[in-house]
Amino acid sequence: MTQDCIYGINGPVITVKESHSFSMMEMVYVGREHLVGEVIGVNDHFTTIQCYEETTGLKPGEPVEGTGAPMNVTLGPGILDNIFDGIERPLKAIAEASGSFIARGSNVSALNEDRVWDVTVTRKIGDELSGGDIYATCPETQIIEHRSMVPPNLSGKVTFAAPSGPHKVNDTILEILDGNGVTHKLTLCQKWPIKQPRPVKKHLPSQIPLVTGQRIVDTMFPLAKGGAAAIPGGFGTGKTMMQHQLAKWCDADIIIYVGCGERGNEMSQVLEEFSELIDPKSGRPMTDRTVLIANTSNMPVAAREASIYTGVTLAEYYRDMGYHVAMMADSTSRWAEALREISGRLEEMPAEEGFPAYLPSRLAQFYERAGMVENLNGSDGSVTLIGAVSPAGGDFSEPVTQNTKRFTRCFWALDKSLAYARHYPAINWMDSYSEYLPDLTDWYNQNLGEEFLEYRSQINQILQEENKLMEIVKLIGADVLPDDQKLVIEIARVVRVGFLQQNAFHQEDTFVPMEKQKRMMRTILHLYARAKQLVAASIPISTILATGLFDKIVKMKYDVPNNQLEKFDAYIQEIDTAMDAIVQA
Repeated sequence: MTQDCIYGINGPVITVKESHSFSMMEMVYVGREHLVGEVIGVNDHFTTIQCYEETTGLKPGEPVEGTGAPMNVTLGPGILDNIFDGIERPLKAIAEASGSFIARGSNVSALNEDRVWDVTVTRKIGDELSGGDIYATCPETQIIEHRSMVPPNLSGKVTFAAPSGPHKVNDTILEILDGNGVTHKLTLCQKWPIKQPRPVKKHLPSQIPLVTGQRIVDTMFPLAKGGAAAIPGGFGTGKTMMQHQLAKWCDADIIIYVGCGERGNEMSQVLEEFSELIDPKSGRPMTDRTVLIANTSNMPVAAREASIYTGVTLAEYYRDMGYHVAMMADSTSRWAEALREISGRLEEMPAEEGFPAYLPSRLAQFYERAGMVENLNGSDGSVTLIGAVSPAGGDFSEPVTQNTKRFTRCFWALDKSLAYARHYPAINWMDSYSEYLPDLTDWYNQNLGEEFLEYRSQINQILQEENKLMEIVKLIGADVLPDDQKLVIEIARVVRVGFLQQNAFHQEDTFVPMEKQKRMMRTILHLYARAKQLVAASIPISTILATGLFDKIVKMKYDVPNNQLEKFDAYIQEIDTAMDAIVQA
């Protein structure tokens, strides 16, 4: 039998002629250096492979070997507090072996096979197990317990159980005899195809918000745990900064951060920030519950596509243990550009703006892997997906943004003019929306009282009114407006600067608890209600503004510590005193 050899090379696309050895989506090794690739096209005459590593120097005639398995990742203890490339190769281990640049064909195990884990085996001989059941636990980091699970497609009776104690990832922990009389050895790790979602018992409704501590997100445009959100914005509008803040402060148990085609200096900034940041919930370094997947813009283009799937597969694995996982993809536009480049090399018919016709279905496959679920082992877990989109020139009508809107229910539109005015987060409150609000209403009412959503509705109404009034102001100026409309513009400024704008570098303002957000809204609306009464009584707006209350309320976000919320009562008292004094005068 003749060996399969390279016939043609076109960038990352390799063709093999007259071969019937490979199946669709099979993982293969290309060339003498064993570069990792995946079969993406098969016909009578040619097999087409996309290579996830640099193909410079490859020659026709070099061997191509199949693995008989789809492109997969290794799942087990040691994933957390690590940084991988797009195909789950550990960059720290590669750097130790071959220096700062990844050598082609690096055959480094995804998990440290020599590290010893303190394993507690929770099953004994004779137990009946099915897919998803937990059979061993070990402390992966000081704050996350790793739970080893039976692969979803396996069930049977335990015929051997190792004692609890020190074990390596490849040590046999259990042996299971399935219904066909075949014995399966279970270690601390397993493999899973990255493009196949991990099975669940059932999908649950997303009725709990992902609390981020960012006021415009939590109050105005909330995201549910198990939901999907898009952050579209042009260059320099703060997409990466926003994702850093969400990763730092959201109340997910585990963060998966995928830098997909981003600049290398941004990924190094993430590494430095996360290693220095202390997790507010545990007091431990943030890296103890974070996985970083770095696929920078100078890395092979095909690996960008894999990095997104690798990230969401890791997220599903920890979800199956019963954790709530948030995955940040920065950015899906670079991923779509990789699809476009490979599609061009395959000479496929281009669709809008040169993107392949299957772009919408690929985006759907990715975002549909989000969800709040009941796992096979009965636990509840969730995967929340937050994808940044980088439309060229900030044009939201381009294909990636428009198709992303179809598959996400939360849209945080970043505005260049807000970003350049140093308004952070630069989320445009007129262009953004969240469809999760009706699903989260019960949670808000139970945990924050029914008045929370009432306050939110009033704040939103003020912003809508201001938007209409500013159209008039642009035409004829603000002086001709009556005092009640001038008051709307003034109170909207307090909302924008004092509530929606947030300081990521201020100790009290970088993260704001939900109760403080509610009290801030109550204080602003109380000022508006009292001022409105005076304006209705024909007291000039200039007299009300002269009290200095509006500027003072803008600064309350800094002046009231997050653990001293009773100070808001003093603001209410001060407003009443000042307004009563004006009436009496």
